Amino acid sequence: MTDPKSPAVELRGLTKDFSVGLRGVRLRAVDRLSLRIEPGEVFGLLGPNGSGKSTTIKVILGLLAPTAGECRVFGVPSSRVEARVEVGYLPEAPNFYRFLSGRELVEFYGRICGLGGAGLGARVAEVIAWVGLTGAADRRVGTYSKGMLQRIGLAQALVHDPQLVILDEPTAGVDPLGTAAITDLIRQLKARGKTVLITSHLLTQIEDVCDRVAILDRGRLLLEGPVDELAAAGGHATKATAETLNAAERDELRQWLAARGKTLAAAEAPRPRLDQIFIEQVERNRPSVEREQP
Repeated sequence: MTDPKSPAVELRGLTKDFSVGLRGVRLRAVDRLSLRIEPGEVFGLLGPNGSGKSTTIKVILGLLAPTAGECRVFGVPSSRVEARVEVGYLPEAPNFYRFLSGRELVEFYGRICGLGGAGLGARVAEVIAWVGLTGAADRRVGTYSKGMLQRIGLAQALVHDPQLVILDEPTAGVDPLGTAAITDLIRQLKARGKTVLITSHLLTQIEDVCDRVAILDRGRLLLEGPVDELAAAGGHATKATAETLNAAERDELRQWLAARGKTLAAAEAPRPRLDQIFIEQVERNRPSVEREQP
């Protein structure tokens, strides 16, 4: 059984190697990664393509076995079936059965997760309503837009009421309205006490919804911590706000504010955006020759 008091996800020295070609060459996709995701938080896993994000998620889901180290989900090794009971997953490009209606699709996944009887229909209707697809529930999935596919995918991930929801690029290819809707759903998941692990290249979305983030590159952890703390540590400038000045005083201010005897109303370190921190960390990790390539 899973332990709700344990970390939602705990990685200790996680390493994953793949064999490449016929000569026994090993490619290291994840390199001694240690992370701890607490219950009830929204955690962003960031990194450029090839950074090891997808491999890490597959290990958490029990789809891949670690080469070294360990991965636990609510205290249970991810290799065990019990570790998946409390996990819902939305892949980046879900390949759903296009001939099923949205309702049939969610019901299908509900049965896979052990739901049945009279309660199944009610639960399916509940999660479909929650993602805003009641009006399209009986349409075939093959007629859905990209945004609708992501939302019905979220419904199937939630149908068994998991405690950990893993969202791999949930807004990839979705228009701004759909992105806003999915972002709001993530906030609602947090309000309901769910743990959310999300990967996304939309760093402004990550910054808006995540409590903590980790930045990976080439399988290694570059940076990890609360978004606000990382942003505060990344500030390199100071912004000053003076009390109201007339036109003449603004002229004098251009020469030097302090010499004019004005009171400094406020001073703050402007908060850098998460995308700035991300680019800075990844570029710092890359060899200088590689950074110079177009």
